[in-house]
Amino acid sequence: MSTSAPAKVPAPEPGAQPSPSPLDRFFKITERGSTLPREIRGGFATFFAMAYIIVLNPIILGSAKDMYGNQLDNGQLVTATALTAAFATLMMGVIGNVPIALAAGLGVNSVVALQLAPRMSWADAMGMVVLAGFVVMLLVATGLRERVMNAVPFGLRKAISIGIGLFIMLIGLVDSGFVSRIPDAAHTTVPLQLGADGHLNGWPVLVFVLGALLTLALIVRKVPGAILISIVAMTVVAMVIEAVADIPSWGLTAPTWPGNPVATPDFGLVGEASLFGGFEKVGVLTGVLFVFTVLLSCFFDAMGTIMGVSDEAKLTDAKGQMPGINKVLFIDGLAVSAGGFSSSSATTAFVESTAGVGEGARTGFANVVTGGLFTAALFLTPVATMVPSQAATPALLAVGFLILANSVKEIDWADYTIAIPAFVTMVMMPFTYSITNGIGMGFITFVVLRLAAGRSREVPVAMYAVAAVFAFYYLMPALGLT
Repeated sequence: MSTSAPAKVPAPEPGAQPSPSPLDRFFKITERGSTLPREIRGGFATFFAMAYIIVLNPIILGSAKDMYGNQLDNGQLVTATALTAAFATLMMGVIGNVPIALAAGLGVNSVVALQLAPRMSWADAMGMVVLAGFVVMLLVATGLRERVMNAVPFGLRKAISIGIGLFIMLIGLVDSGFVSRIPDAAHTTVPLQLGADGHLNGWPVLVFVLGALLTLALIVRKVPGAILISIVAMTVVAMVIEAVADIPSWGLTAPTWPGNPVATPDFGLVGEASLFGGFEKVGVLTGVLFVFTVLLSCFFDAMGTIMGVSDEAKLTDAKGQMPGINKVLFIDGLAVSAGGFSSSSATTAFVESTAGVGEGARTGFANVVTGGLFTAALFLTPVATMVPSQAATPALLAVGFLILANSVKEIDWADYTIAIPAFVTMVMMPFTYSITNGIGMGFITFVVLRLAAGRSREVPVAMYAVAAVFAFYYLMPALGLT
C-alpha cells in the first residue's frame, strides 16, 4: 500500500472563468460574445416583431378562392402558420445555430393566393410550393446555391443589408400607420402620405411615435433589452388607451386581454397538398413557370435576408461569407416545402429576425425561444396576437437604423461599378416593396456596368447566370409567359 500523500488539486487561478455549460458549448453562446439573457431577450423580440404573421397570413390566403371557388378556413390557417413557423425556426436554431427565424413569407403567399390558386385547387397550389422547396434543397445539395451567394461581391452584400434595413424601416412605418398609401382615386403621382390623411391622427399612431422615441432613447442609453422593453411597455400603454379611449380600429390586432386566451389548434390543412395536380390543370410549361416564380422569390428573398441578418449578427468572416452556410440554406429549402405541406404557403427567413439580433442574439438558442413561443401560440393564439402592430413596429425602425449605420461605410463608393449597383439594390427594395426585386435589379446593373467598363473578367460566372435568370424573369410578361 502506498503511503504517499494524495496529490493536491491545483487551485483555480484568480479571475479564471467558470467552464461553459453544455448548453453554452452546444450553441457557442460565449464563443460568439453573447449571453443567455441576451439570447432569451432576442428570441422574445424576434417573436413579437413577427407574430403578426399568425394573423396576416390567414388574411391573405383566406381571402382568395381557388378555381373551384373554395376558400381556406381561417382557424386552420392560423394553426398551419404557427405550426410551420415553430418547426422551421426550431430546426434553424438547433441545426443551423443562427438567430434567423422563419415563417410564411409575405409576397410568396400573395403569389400563391393570386396567381396559383385561381388556376387550380388549393391542394395543387400548395403542391407547387412543396416542389419549389425540393428544388431549393437540390440546389443546396449540389452546392449551386452557396456558389451563387459566395459570388456576390462584398459591396453588393453590404448593399443588400442596407436595402433590407431601409425595407424593414418602411415596413414598420406602413404597418404602424405612420405613413399610408394614397388611393388611386386621388389621381396623384405621390404614392405615400403621412398618416392616413396627410396628418398624424389617432391613438394608434401616437403609440407608435412614443414607442419609436422610447426605443431610440433606450438604445442611446445602451439599456439592455431596449427593443423588448419598448414592445412590452407600449403594449401596456395601448391596453390602457383601449380601456379609456374610444378607438374605432387598431388595424391587425386589438390590444385587449382576450376573454378566452386558450384556443384548440385545428390541423385540418396539414398534409393537404397535391404535388403534380397543378400540372394537369395548367399544363407542363405553365406549371414549371409557376414553380420557377415561387422558387425565385423564395431563393433570393431568403438569400438577402440570411446575408443581411448574419452580417448584422457578426456571423460572417472577413470576406462577408458565413461558415456553415449550407446547413442554413438546406433548412431554408426544407422550410419552403414544409410550408406547402402544411398549406400555409412557402416558409422563409424573416427579416424581422434583426429585432432579436438588435437585442444581442448571436446563436440558435434565440431561435429555440422564438420557436417555443410559436409552439405556445398554437394554443394561445389570442394572447400571441394581442400585441398591436404599433407597439412592435418601432423595433423595425430602430434595427433598420442600426443596419445602415454598420454597413453603409463599408461600400467602395469610389468604384462606380459597385457603388451604382449597390445604390440600385438598396433603394429598389423599399421602393418596390420586395427584397427579391432589389437583388435582381442590383445584380443586372452590376453585370452591365462591369461589361461597359471592360471588366468582364471580374464578374463571376454565377453572377452572369443569375443576372440572366432575373432578366428572363422580368421579361416573362412581355414574352406572354405569365
